Parts: sequence; structure tokens; C-alpha cells
Amino acid sequence: MSREIEVPKDVRPIMLDGAEETLLGDPMGAKKQYRYGNLHIREYEDKYVVHVDRADPRKDPFMHIMLDAPELIFASAFGVSAGVKTGSKVYKATTSKSNAIIAGTLTSIATGYMVYLLSRYIKDRLIG
Repeated sequence: MSREIEVPKDVRPIMLDGAEETLLGDPMGAKKQYRYGNLHIREYEDKYVVHVDRADPRKDPFMHIMLDAPELIFASAFGVSAGVKTGSKVYKATTSKSNAIIAGTLTSIATGYMVYLLSRYIKDRLIG
């Protein structure tokens, strides 16, 4: 992700014509998100936060993940790996498929989310 620009609503109170509201992207506390080509706009109470993605996720989701959101790759890989390992250990210990699936799923979600947060922190604050 490129650097973000904050635009106070009192400077630019009207949204761009043609921008489409979207659920794609991390809202980061925004009440709404919009996309206009590669432009990603997050709307907050008092401001817009805008950045340009290298790839439009609506047209090329794979390239968007690779170029603009690689933290999703790390989070998914670590989450799946941790979930499979946990599920396997639980199954060996209890021979209960349902317990193994539940434990693996919960571990996968928790690990994936923690890795996502950590990689976002590294990407946004340390790499820039």
C-alpha cells in the first residue's frame, strides 16, 4: 500500500462521482469504503483517508493480494499450518474428529488474525 492521505470532510465534503461503495479492503475503523479505479477511499466521521492500490481488487484480486495486501498470504499460510497441526494433535489425543476440527479451526482463525495484525504493523509502521 502506498502512503495514505487524509482529507478533512470540510475541505472535500462530497464523494467523487463514480466511486463505488465496497466491502473490499480493511476498513480500519471507517464507517464506509469506496473504490474508484485503483483509488481506495475510507470514510470516517470527520475525514476521508485515501491511497492508491497498485491493482484493483475488483478486476484482479490475485495481483491485489500479491502487490497491495501480502499480509493476507502470510496470515493464511500461518493460520492454516497452525490449524492443521493443532487439529492433528487433538485428533491423536482424543480420536474425536469434531473436537479436532473445532480446535483446528479456532487455532487457524486466531493464529491467522494475529499474524495479519503483526504483518500489518510491520508493513505500515516499519516498512512504510
